[in-house]
Amino acid sequence: MAEQNQILRERHVRVGRHLKDVVYAANDGIVTTFAVVAATVGGALSPLTILVVGIANLLADGFSMASGDYLGSKSEEDFYAKEEAAEYREVREKPDEEREEIRGILVRKGYRGADLEEMVRLVTANKTMWVDLMMRDELGMQKPGGASPLQSAALTFVSFITAGSIPLLPYVLFGVHASFFWTAASAGAALFAVGALRGYFSKTSWVLLGLEMFAVGGFAAGMAYGVGAAIRSLVSFT
Repeated sequence: MAEQNQILRERHVRVGRHLKDVVYAANDGIVTTFAVVAATVGGALSPLTILVVGIANLLADGFSMASGDYLGSKSEEDFYAKEEAAEYREVREKPDEEREEIRGILVRKGYRGADLEEMVRLVTANKTMWVDLMMRDELGMQKPGGASPLQSAALTFVSFITAGSIPLLPYVLFGVHASFFWTAASAGAALFAVGALRGYFSKTSWVLLGLEMFAVGGFAAGMAYGVGAAIRSLVSFT
């Protein structure tokens, strides 16, 4: 039973590592697409225009977000690898200085006397542990883990497209003359669902998390609708 619980917990942690990418991409997809729809409705553009602009924006923004995720993750990996190589070189070329730095780190962690010297000996006997400790405690850098940059980008793109398609579904299912009410309702429900999903990995109430994301997305859409309506009024006035 204990082993099974440990396996489940490890799986939970692995999934949780990807939560940020999924939630961020899904939320951005819903809000961005619904904001575009709201702006075009506020601007009194044709339903066909709403659908065309919505789909074009969904694909372009999805690719942009995924490529940004890939480049950011890749840059983070490259930067860590560069600093790690520099630490290995310092350990190789000036081990005495680096050993004193390890001693200082361990002192800050509370080691003293014989325990301190034993820990210094053990850490510096293993170069991988030595460098890992220097990277984390001297430079404040954590080794990038989880999905590869390409996997992370793919996850971001799929999450963005999947969730971002929801505000457009009424126009696809019921035609270009679908009511904006159904678009708003589907986007609101999707925002609440994505927000509530965070409750699986958080101590905060899933209801509060769902309402939080619903409120943020609703505010963004309301702002977009207002901009579209304002521009329509200005154009009509001129």
